[in-house]
Amino acid sequence: MTAAQSTLAGSARPPGSPVLSLAARLLRDTATASGMDLPDWDLAIQQCRRAGVLARICHRLERDNLLDRVPEQPARHLKAARTLADKHGRDVHWEVRCIVRALKNVDGPKILLKGAAYVMTDLPPAAGRMFTDVDLMVARERIEQTEHELIRHDWTHHEVDAYDDIYYRTWMHQIPPLIHRLRGTVIDVHHTIVPETAKPHVNARSLFDAAIRLDGYDDLYVLTPTDMVLHSAVHLFNEGEFDHGLRDLSDLDLLLRHFGKDGDFWAHLADRAAELDLERPLFYALRHAGRVLGTPVPQSLDDRLQQTRPGPSHMKVMDALLDRGLRPHHVSCDDRYSGFARWLLYVRAHHLRMPFHLLGPHLIRKAWKKRFAEE
Repeated sequence: MTAAQSTLAGSARPPGSPVLSLAARLLRDTATASGMDLPDWDLAIQQCRRAGVLARICHRLERDNLLDRVPEQPARHLKAARTLADKHGRDVHWEVRCIVRALKNVDGPKILLKGAAYVMTDLPPAAGRMFTDVDLMVARERIEQTEHELIRHDWTHHEVDAYDDIYYRTWMHQIPPLIHRLRGTVIDVHHTIVPETAKPHVNARSLFDAAIRLDGYDDLYVLTPTDMVLHSAVHLFNEGEFDHGLRDLSDLDLLLRHFGKDGDFWAHLADRAAELDLERPLFYALRHAGRVLGTPVPQSLDDRLQQTRPGPSHMKVMDALLDRGLRPHHVSCDDRYSGFARWLLYVRAHHLRMPFHLLGPHLIRKAWKKRFAEE
């Protein structure tokens, strides 16, 4: 433990519980801020920035009337991050309007996913959320037309080689990302929420049929509350991208707390998870949101998901991997196994995504390409 971690970062924890970073402790309970000194704040600012939750912490502290008690130096970092995140939110509104105009000739619903959906519906995860792209889902039969219209309106593909282009279009649930020539904004166009070859077999048509139209738009939609939670869960726990794992877990925590105020939500969530074959990622989402952020889950839902619970050995391994993967990627949060844990989660995600006979050659090629890119 470094000197900057102080007593807060290394306090005692119950056996079997995950090691909580200062970033996670602040997300779990903003009252943690009251016991933090300058070394604690120095470390917390670094962790929160790496995890993508610095602006969210600022919003939470302000909501709980604690921001004025933060020392001046860290408060400046928090407020600057909040200012930038607020600008990102305004930019998303503008970008969505631009996308709608560009796709006016594309028939059928266009569904906003993840962060853009949170912003356009003013859900709790929108506060303080930073953005790198806008995620949009259209019916598979509209993918080619959607891509054509976006390119016609000054979006263009990132540079991808022939192999990666084929990989996206064959195995992934989206086409290669598109970037606007002038604004530099990125849009990811999906046709479902998981690859069609993935082990969870999600009926994409069911997502479109249940989607909710946004007020003021003719064919712009968001997922239902249950589908929004399930998409967030499968994105975090099945795709192997943990650079902002703590932020994505916080999204889930906020969605569950918000939608969970409706007593019928939890039963609908369990039913929908079974219908969409997403019970296992939901199980992991509820388990680790509870372990890290204290997300309250009704016992009835926990009981219903027990049949999807991995065996004891499997559970122990996944807890060890995810406890590390969900920490901020900062030296203060890593141990000797963190890098290996993230690599195993990456391999697991690819195993869930594609047939085994393609997995080995694909990973070898990616590793070879990365090695030469670094030289």
